[in-house]
Amino acid sequence: MSNKKIKVGVLGAGRGMALVNVLTSHPDAELVAICDQFEPLLMQCKKISDAVDKKIELYNSYDNFLNHDMDAVVLANYANEHAPFAIELLSSGRHVLSELMAVETLSQAVALVEAVEKSGKVYAYAENCCYYATILEMKRLYQQGEIGNFLHGEGEYIHDCESIWPRLTRGERNHWRNRMYSSFYCSHSLGPIITITGTRPVKVVGFETPNVEYMAKLGYGAGTSAMEVIQMDNNATVKSLHGLLKREPSLHWFSIYGDKGMIETDRWHEHECRIHVYREDSRLADTEINYRAKYSYSTDSSEKILEHGGSDFYPIHHFLQKITGNTEKQESIDVYQALDMSLPGLLAYRSICNGNKPIEVPDFRKVEVRDKYRNDNWCTNDKVAGENIAPLCSFGSPKLPDSIYEDVREMWVNKLKNKLF
Repeated sequence: MSNKKIKVGVLGAGRGMALVNVLTSHPDAELVAICDQFEPLLMQCKKISDAVDKKIELYNSYDNFLNHDMDAVVLANYANEHAPFAIELLSSGRHVLSELMAVETLSQAVALVEAVEKSGKVYAYAENCCYYATILEMKRLYQQGEIGNFLHGEGEYIHDCESIWPRLTRGERNHWRNRMYSSFYCSHSLGPIITITGTRPVKVVGFETPNVEYMAKLGYGAGTSAMEVIQMDNNATVKSLHGLLKREPSLHWFSIYGDKGMIETDRWHEHECRIHVYREDSRLADTEINYRAKYSYSTDSSEKILEHGGSDFYPIHHFLQKITGNTEKQESIDVYQALDMSLPGLLAYRSICNGNKPIEVPDFRKVEVRDKYRNDNWCTNDKVAGENIAPLCSFGSPKLPDSIYEDVREMWVNKLKNKLF
């Protein structure tokens, strides 16, 4: 294994800012370039670069960024645009760590899998919820047989984004968040269930709630929340719930039921830290405990990362370890599991629009199933879907005038000037 640092670039400085902080302190990485079209974010990156006294090239042009000398790229750009960039970067000989979501369409899923296989490069999925200390502890307990065979799981990601919507969308009518259907962003709620149990989805039914006024007035026209009901390959069932429902604090919550007990995370103030475990012993005497989960290992670099319960460190760490060939304690999420975590959301929306009918979830590990989906570009993005465009909401989407987006942009500009974001 080489001691040479891996040269890494970051595409997207919004969500990418947290990942930049990981890369500037990780001993195996050399952050060499950052690309974003939004100048204020690049200026924030420059402050980070100056603070750590490292030369990091800043680009507002993707083509110039692509030509930079890099071994690997972290994709933190818009969530519906990861696959095309990943495919191009893999073809150029770079390793790729993709933020959420993995793909926007089934045709992109086929193309992404084949690009990974052809390139021979490392592709990893940065689903940070899978790296909470609680999730890794639940995985350890499940794999040790503490609760027996997996029967049912539940995952919830509830985040009321009303107050931060102007910062997220900047008043852009066609921003991905304003154009994306309710079940798309399913990975936060489903991914940890797959990580804990090692199972994969085979069938999905989707449901959504209508658009609500408090989001429509901010330019959002899709359903408020979505729920996927999923059958897994071991016949277990899963409920995945996510969306813009009203709740404080925001929630990442997970529960796993086995035939000998159950494990779940805390639902309130320690949901990223505490788990509850119920087990039946051999005499059927009930045993229940709860405790704060801790990472089984940490480094000087990981202890500096506090956002998202420290989980932002681990997707990057395991990505770098996989590139260097260090497979000890390997927890990297590959392209096949990335699709297992992403495709149920895409297919759930098709189920929703087809009267909540069950839909098969294809396994693109199998070459023979790919051709059926190779040209399937159905989605809500007209630039990708063309004539195969999907509706924004199965209940009907409100007609939103340009004045709404002008007002949201003004809100964003005013708060930016007053440093309220």
